[in-house]
Amino acid sequence: QVEFVESGGGLVQPGGSLRLSCAVSGSIFSIYTMGWYRQAPGKQRELVASITNGGRTNYADSVKGRFTISRDNAKDTVYLQMSSLKPEDTAVYLCNGVIQIGINIGDYWGQGTQVTVSS
Repeated sequence: QVEFVESGGGLVQPGGSLRLSCAVSGSIFSIYTMGWYRQAPGKQRELVASITNGGRTNYADSVKGRFTISRDNAKDTVYLQMSSLKPEDTAVYLCNGVIQIGINIGDYWGQGTQVTVSS
């Protein structure tokens, strides 16, 4: 029904940058809030950033000023530009979308992309 294609993860040195992309496709009527979460080993999943279909953004305090979320509604794609990366940003980053299919609205997840910040 819904497919997520995430890309852009990898290994980067501290202070470096990465750009994550998440393209959503399927029998979609509408996509509302989209976001990026992350989960590090042994830790709970946490919200990194989210963006509404109107462009309103929300960030975790730990990434404010370093990460920027954006979206292209025409392409059903959300991006996460990450700068000044720190080792503590290392995690699996998961794309999330609140998506309407027909009359049903649900919470959908991508499979995740690994981000490793290490020298």
